[in-house]
Amino acid sequence: MIVLGLTGSIGTGKSTTAAMFQDLCVPVHDADATVHDLYRTDAVAPVAERFPEALKDGVIDRKALSAVLAQAPERFRELEAIIHPLVRAREKAFLDAQRRNGSALVLLDIPLLYETGGEKRVDKVVVVTCDPETQRQRVLARPGMTAEKFELILSRQMPDAEKRRRADFLIDTGRGLEAARKQVEEVIQAILADG
Repeated sequence: MIVLGLTGSIGTGKSTTAAMFQDLCVPVHDADATVHDLYRTDAVAPVAERFPEALKDGVIDRKALSAVLAQAPERFRELEAIIHPLVRAREKAFLDAQRRNGSALVLLDIPLLYETGGEKRVDKVVVVTCDPETQRQRVLARPGMTAEKFELILSRQMPDAEKRRRADFLIDTGRGLEAARKQVEEVIQAILADG
């Protein structure tokens, strides 16, 4: 089974690209979706213990947690020490299940793939990219997003140019959905042909 890692900076179209892989019958494990689920399940108690102000109605409120981290960015490490092992456990369960199912190719959608050393757990890396102005417009159009929050997120991510340099494959979403979908098809064909 070939394990493909997908990453990209905020606003580059990573989630849309992951959905394109899924539409082409590639099983996808979404690290962000896993984190959101963990904030309602397994991570509630350990996160609430370290960040009690983030606990609301029995779940971790992401907005409250973001507010704490915006005031004290150094506390990201505390949060990551709780969350990353839980995400990896679910990732491992996904990979084990896909191996049992006989999947030829799977995709791990990991926003901080390079930042967390995730490239060591995959066979090839696809980086989703677009021009900086398109990225900025997409991110600032999101509800509740501010220029300051965008800059904070970018400061925690490896620069796009470095991700592109390290990538095995690039998907440029700045040229529209059809162009991106064609690139996804080409990546899948190339990987399966290499075997």
